[in-house]
Amino acid sequence: MRIAMVSEHASPLAALGGVDAGGQNVYVARLSEELARRGHDVTVHTRRDDPGLPDRVPLPGGAVVEHVPAGPPEVLPKDALFAHMPSFGAHLAHVWRRERPDVVHAHFWMSGMASLLGAGPHGVPVVQTFHALGTVKRRHQGREDTSPAERIGIERQIGRTCDRVLATCSDEVHELAAMGISPRQVSVVPCGVDSAHFHPAADPATAPAPARAHRHRLLSCGRLVRRKGYDQAIRALARIPGTELLVAGGPPPALLHTDPEARRLLGVAAEEGVGDRVRLLGAVDPARMPALMRSADLVLCTPAYEPFGIVPLEAMACAVPVVATDVGGHRDSVADRRTGRLVPQGDPVAVAAAVRDLLGSDRTRRRYGTAGRERVLHRFTWRRVADGAEQVYRRVTAEHEVKTEVA
Repeated sequence: MRIAMVSEHASPLAALGGVDAGGQNVYVARLSEELARRGHDVTVHTRRDDPGLPDRVPLPGGAVVEHVPAGPPEVLPKDALFAHMPSFGAHLAHVWRRERPDVVHAHFWMSGMASLLGAGPHGVPVVQTFHALGTVKRRHQGREDTSPAERIGIERQIGRTCDRVLATCSDEVHELAAMGISPRQVSVVPCGVDSAHFHPAADPATAPAPARAHRHRLLSCGRLVRRKGYDQAIRALARIPGTELLVAGGPPPALLHTDPEARRLLGVAAEEGVGDRVRLLGAVDPARMPALMRSADLVLCTPAYEPFGIVPLEAMACAVPVVATDVGGHRDSVADRRTGRLVPQGDPVAVAAAVRDLLGSDRTRRRYGTAGRERVLHRFTWRRVADGAEQVYRRVTAEHEVKTEVA
């Protein structure tokens, strides 16, 4: 099957941890690689943000990244790309005229715009994964939401006109239904994790962190942005004695002092009286993340909202228990009181209580860790994700063929 992935801002080649480089990049890269290994012809179309980039770059496993000329060839904020989606879509239409894909899988709402523009003239079915919805972002960020005003209306239109919406968690199905997109139009295929890379045998001695300075260690990781809720973890730490918190993500360590969110978090730590127990690590080499996770007693995931929940899966794959906010993708990935704890969002007191409870029982942590690893292997490998995606692709292509024959 010839599969076109469209991911306008989240390139599989991007370094993770930046403001606009996170779970979506991982999802697109790993799914593309797994599908290519199965013999599919996979091309990822992403925007050119550097004039020196090659037109085509191979990925491990056989997939290829194609850089699309849409807007100036420089790094732009994600929300600034909206104006360039018509030219992105026109480029896709031109490319697909020469080599028509069997199915298009669009990632994020702006990719959906471009994909429908590019696929329409050639009758190619389009599968849409939103990764994050504008309604959720606006609800939680309010006036701080910098998304284009047209976003929610366009997402609604995409959901109603694409051939299938592929949601990453069950919570998203309810959100889409509230937007007027029927659950019958939606399939749920969760995120995945590389269970061979993230594993319990990772050696904590190789973790990129100073030696443990306190009895217990907590770890939070991901993009260094406000919605990830690291401040909630820091406020919880003030109620957890004898424990340190490491935060991995953001710019390289030498540039942390220039990052507004890093400065804000250090200010929160000082305000809470835990400045000596909070360490910001900055960007961490992905190759060393499993060891860093294994060096922690617990992984904390405390965002205000979370469409994905890849970090909990990575921790569970390493057999490390998770304390996570009861939001979005966490509800599917974390089994409460079996692989970790789900706590109310925005409640550092509840976070602290759950952490203290788990730190007080080595036996419970070991049991949760073992169960977490088993849950990942059963439900959340990239092989399982690719199985689900393949089923959706085959369904929409078959339905499209029937419609074409009837027409």
